[in-house]
Amino acid sequence: MADVILKNVRKNYDPAVLKDTLRNIELNIKEGEFIVFVGPSGCGKSTLLRMIAGLEDITSGELSIGGKYMNDVPPVERNVGMVFQSYALYPHMNVYENMAFGLKLKKMDKETIHKRVSRAAEILGLVPLLERKPKALSGGQRQRVAIGRSIVQQPSVFLFDEPLSNLDAALRVKMRIEIAKLHKELNSTIIYVTHDQVEAMTLADKIVVLSPLKESAESNLEQYGSPLDLYHNPSNKFVAGFIGSPKMNFLDGILVEIGLDKCKIKLNSGDIVTACVDARRGKVGDKVELGIRPEHLVPVDHPDAVGRLSGQVQVAEHLGAESFVYMEVDGKDFTVKAASEIPVDTGDTLEVGVPAQACYLFDSTEQAFPRTAKYNRT
Repeated sequence: MADVILKNVRKNYDPAVLKDTLRNIELNIKEGEFIVFVGPSGCGKSTLLRMIAGLEDITSGELSIGGKYMNDVPPVERNVGMVFQSYALYPHMNVYENMAFGLKLKKMDKETIHKRVSRAAEILGLVPLLERKPKALSGGQRQRVAIGRSIVQQPSVFLFDEPLSNLDAALRVKMRIEIAKLHKELNSTIIYVTHDQVEAMTLADKIVVLSPLKESAESNLEQYGSPLDLYHNPSNKFVAGFIGSPKMNFLDGILVEIGLDKCKIKLNSGDIVTACVDARRGKVGDKVELGIRPEHLVPVDHPDAVGRLSGQVQVAEHLGAESFVYMEVDGKDFTVKAASEIPVDTGDTLEVGVPAQACYLFDSTEQAFPRTAKYNRT
């Protein structure tokens, strides 16, 4: 295990253009943590991972692994194990040989190789498959072999670059569980890249949210914290909209009343909504955006429904245990997640309740006002 520290790290592929891919990345990853880099395509998450691995140069800033300065250290000397999106297994070698190959290149003795491969196979449930060639394995099994190939190297840090993106939905869920179990078994430092925020929420001790870099921005590291902290207390609209599935709903409005721990917003539709938010840094008349998660909306007769919204149903998806209703509110797409089937159809008007404790609020620069309450729908 080892910690990973990045200080003011920047990446620019063409200094003549002065257009950074990553800027002012500050991270302190502790030994044994499971960290997930998440963000949309083009935000630099894979580039950042490759910089840690040594596969990309660092334009400026400092990287250390296990207390050692690593900027100019070749990848092979960094003691990191990388698992790519592509399995990249040798088709002519069986599972055992694929996992042992890297150790043979290091000229390790046969007994050490056998112990390491056997241990990795036991952890990953590959013992019955050691004699099989890759063509005789499923996608999930191949990915486990690729992970095993890293485990036998006994790296101080594991780096995963979207390892599950080639798998179908059921295998992704299964492999997520396998990777979570692997982390508990090895107690290793893991840095994991994904575009799937569900993977991020279920696997991570902490999440690093990256965004495509705007020219005027100080950094494209939007927020760094635990999954629930990012879910309940996003620092800005970008994080709020990215963390959570389905994504958060947003409606435009203005502040009409400001209190110590509550405020009132008049939406463009004319509806007045109360939010448990400290909006004292704003002033009456300021333009704001109200955020409300689909899973936090309630029936209008619910005791927490202090505000109401209505809209026209576009599509209703009834999934058995829950339903998703996609509607239009004040000209914007709006999603409602219900615990059971709602008797609505396309073209119907649906009214929903808005709990004040469940609301988020963002100013004209898309920065979040502090929330003064958390909400658990019952």
